[in-house]
Amino acid sequence: MNRFLSLIIIVIFASSLCASIPEQVLVNRGSFLMGTTWREEGVDYEPVRRIHLNYDYYIGKFEVTFEEYEAFCDETGRILPDDSGWGKGSRPVMNVSWWDAIAYCNWLSNKQEIPLAYDSEGNLLDGRGKITTDPSEVEGFRLPTDPEWEFAARGGNASEGYTRSGGNSVDSVAWYKTNSENMTHPVGTKAPNELGIHDMSGNVWEWVSDYHTDYYSSEETNPYVSSFSAYRVKRGGSWIDCPVGVSVDVRSKGLPSHAITNLGFRICKTAK
Repeated sequence: MNRFLSLIIIVIFASSLCASIPEQVLVNRGSFLMGTTWREEGVDYEPVRRIHLNYDYYIGKFEVTFEEYEAFCDETGRILPDDSGWGKGSRPVMNVSWWDAIAYCNWLSNKQEIPLAYDSEGNLLDGRGKITTDPSEVEGFRLPTDPEWEFAARGGNASEGYTRSGGNSVDSVAWYKTNSENMTHPVGTKAPNELGIHDMSGNVWEWVSDYHTDYYSSEETNPYVSSFSAYRVKRGGSWIDCPVGVSVDVRSKGLPSHAITNLGFRICKTAK
């Protein structure tokens, strides 16, 4: 009987652990043109450059939800962010800073007993705990890099070349200014993109790992902007943005301490 009870406890614990890890989608390595690959009125032009990602990675199928983030808050004693009265549960967590997002990522790594992806200064760490600028060397859960985010949003190697993540019809794939009723919506309620990833256009902006900087036409492999600036990159647009603002090439920036009702994140992990 004691063995049976012990087995039940182990199964419950393992189930609880797995349930706290957001669902992820594999993105296979590949090359793509990053930047403004089409012209659309109102879009800030981003120089086009060819990016090579020579490693596979996992990215969140959905934006991290209030329910998932609440488990982190409960275990660490953090205060759960305000939901503006819209509801929590499966809605994307919002009012989270960049620092909050990477703390959540490190918490996930601790739960899986794998090396942390970030140090206390926000630097990326490799599997030995050393600072790195190569995301392929990172073993822990983290935010996607700017190029990883865009490659996944465009559909990876299965891309059909859509202007938004999953299609050209903005109403089909995104919660944005016209259809959102001025609030977030539960994740996964709009059509996915070619890889089965939801909400990479609209709902909430998403923090990524990189510092924000202007980039120029070039060719790069596994790029990650580690040079300090005051801002971190945000991607994807949100419930308050116009159709142009939820295009896959649109980038924005925010102070890493910034937290607001249209800003959240999704997780990423290098495939090992």
